[in-house]
Amino acid sequence: MDYVKHLKEERVKAYEQAKEVLDRAASESRSLDGQERESVDRAFAHMDELKARESDFRSLKDREEEIAAVTGAHEEARAVSVPVLSEPADDNALIRSLARGERRSVTFESRDITTATTGAPVPTSFHDQVLSIAKTVGPMLSVSTVLNTASGEALEIPAMTAYSTAALVAEAASIGESDPTLATTTLDAFKYAFLVQVSSELLEDAHVNIVDLLATNCGQAIGIKVNSELTVGNGSSKPKGIVAAATAGVTGGTGVSGKFTYENLVDLVYAADPAARALPGFGLMLATSAIVDARLLQDGANQFIFAPSASDATPDRLLGFPLIENNAMAAVATSAVSAIAGHFPSYYVRQAGGIRLERSDDYAFANGLVTFRCSLRVDGDLPQPSHVKKFAGGAS
Repeated sequence: MDYVKHLKEERVKAYEQAKEVLDRAASESRSLDGQERESVDRAFAHMDELKARESDFRSLKDREEEIAAVTGAHEEARAVSVPVLSEPADDNALIRSLARGERRSVTFESRDITTATTGAPVPTSFHDQVLSIAKTVGPMLSVSTVLNTASGEALEIPAMTAYSTAALVAEAASIGESDPTLATTTLDAFKYAFLVQVSSELLEDAHVNIVDLLATNCGQAIGIKVNSELTVGNGSSKPKGIVAAATAGVTGGTGVSGKFTYENLVDLVYAADPAARALPGFGLMLATSAIVDARLLQDGANQFIFAPSASDATPDRLLGFPLIENNAMAAVATSAVSAIAGHFPSYYVRQAGGIRLERSDDYAFANGLVTFRCSLRVDGDLPQPSHVKKFAGGAS
C-alpha cells in the first residue's frame, strides 16, 4: 500500500531528525537546550500522529475486506475510496473547515520553518497577514521588541537601573564595592478580541478569499486597539503604554497652546540616555497633526528640520532621526504629551500564543450567519524608562 509506505517513510524521517539532535547533544556531553527539546518533542509528536494515521488507514482497509467477504463481490466491484487523514492544505481551507463544522477553533502561530521542522508545520500566512495589517495601523507592533511566548503566565524582564561606578584607587589601597541596581518588569497577557459575522452563503462561495476578508478585519480591529494601549495605556489591568512609561524630558512654553519649538525638540532628543541615542531604532514619535506642526519648523539657518524619505521602506526623518507616525499619540495641546523621543526597541511587547480564530454556528443561527471570534493576548512596558523621553505642552 503506497499510502502506508509513505507514512512509514515520514516516520523514519522524523525519527532520524530527532536522533540527529539527541546524538549531537550526547557527543557534546550536555543536555538539550530549549530549541532542541522543542524540536525533538515535535518530531516525536509527529511520529505518533503518523502512527495513528496508519492505524486508521489499516482499520478502514480491514473493514473493506470484511464487507467484500460477506457480499462476495469481485475485487473490482468492491474498491472503496479511502480518505487520506490529513490537515487542510492552507489557511483558506482551514477557515472553510470551521464553516463546515469540521473544527471549532484554529490558533495561527508565527513559527519558523527550518530543516529540523517535521511534517507540515502550522500555516503562518493568516497569522502573518493579520499582524502585517495590525503593524500598518499600529506602529508600536513594528518598532518595539516583540516577545512571542506559547502561554500567558507572568514574564519578568530584567533591567539595570543604576550601573556600577569605578574610583581611583591608590597602590595597595582597599577597593570599594559598587554593585549595579537591578529591577524587573513583569509582563502579563491581556486579551483583546472582537466578533465578526459572515453569511453562510459567502463562506460557501469558492471565489471569495476568506483569508483576506478575515485577516483584514482582524488586523484592523486588533491593530488599532492594541496600538492605542501600547501607546497611551496606563498599566492598570492593561499594558503600560510607552507614553506613560517614558520619563519627563521637556515641557513647552506657555501661551502657545502646547506647541513645541525647534529648540524643544532638540532638547527632547538630547534628554534621552546617550547610550540609547547611539543605538539603532532611536527616533521620534508623533501623531499626524503634530507632524504637520513639525514640518513647518526651521533651524537657526532657516533649514527645515523635516526631511521626507526617498523610499517607502524607510521612514521620514526629523532632526536627522527616524520619524514614526502614530495616531494614538495625543495631538498638540496644553499639558498633552504630543512627542516622544527614544530607543523604541527598549519598549517590550509580549504576545502570548498566536492569533486565535474561533467559530460559532449557534450565536446567529436564525440569521444564517457564522460568527467568528478573533483574539490576541498582549502586554507591554518599558523596563528602561531613561531610554524614552516625552515632551508635554505648557500648562497654559
